[in-house]
Amino acid sequence: MKTIGILTSGGDAPGMNSAIRAAVRTALNKGLRVKGIRNGYDGLMQGDIYEMNVSSVADIIHKGGTILGTARSSEFKTPEGQKRGAQILEDYGIEGLIVIGGDGSFKGAKALSELGIRTVAIPGTIDNDMGYTDFTIGFFTAIETVIDAIGKLRDTSSSHGRAVVIEVMGRNCGDLALYSGLAGGAESIIVPEHTFSIDEIIEKMENGKKRGKLHHLITLAEGVGDPYSLARELEEKTGIETKVTILGHVQRGGSPSGVDRLLGTTMGARAVELLYEEKTDIALGYVNGEIIEVSIEDATSKKSEFNEKLYEVANSLSR
Repeated sequence: MKTIGILTSGGDAPGMNSAIRAAVRTALNKGLRVKGIRNGYDGLMQGDIYEMNVSSVADIIHKGGTILGTARSSEFKTPEGQKRGAQILEDYGIEGLIVIGGDGSFKGAKALSELGIRTVAIPGTIDNDMGYTDFTIGFFTAIETVIDAIGKLRDTSSSHGRAVVIEVMGRNCGDLALYSGLAGGAESIIVPEHTFSIDEIIEKMENGKKRGKLHHLITLAEGVGDPYSLARELEEKTGIETKVTILGHVQRGGSPSGVDRLLGTTMGARAVELLYEEKTDIALGYVNGEIIEVSIEDATSKKSEFNEKLYEVANSLSR
């Protein structure tokens, strides 16, 4: 093993730069060359590849996003595109590849491994929707971003006596809505893993108003439904003015939290060690406080399990 490559793919996540920094420095310390691949698999298909050194990753541990850029590639999803991608890596002398991203990115790494490129995958997504790992890089920073928004919305909602539906990211995974809603003190949490009862939310809103509560905050995972329809129905049935705030891509940005920096750093360093040992088809994860290694196939096939106990705690505290 003489040369490794690094790419980030899919949605960006705070902490990706920490992983890139650790991987580059660890590789250089082992005498390896490192090539950065800009803009994910799309950049790979374009041959947008450059030499990285210590200066390439100076002062990036605190930066959100990814210095390598990220983009999806429809061409790379095809068998022909994957073969061409593997050939491009070989043409640049890249024998091992670190892929940082989510489920789709992992599947690309798996395909390249089957074509003879040694690959190690690192989970980087704010959705926390990969079932083989307790947490993904970027998730905790996104939680902090949502909590900050909840606090500010609580202030203005209390001033006007309003309810607010706060739509957060997560697609079909309710982790971000659950963790941020619980930590931020939301009165109602709506996730795709549970069918919600609008009557229960109305009851909470009316009971809160009776005891003098001036606000009602609802975190809604984006995969559940239309926040504006929900807000209209709540306002019509309770008489309580109800607004909608869609946090959108602000949840992806910001300086990574300490936890995400640690996850990125430890996984980035470990990924290089595995490639140096000429291992392949490995996904790194975090379970019970330890960095784990599983096959990429196992990582992408394990269904994400919703934290039912935490959901019960959230419901019991909001009554």
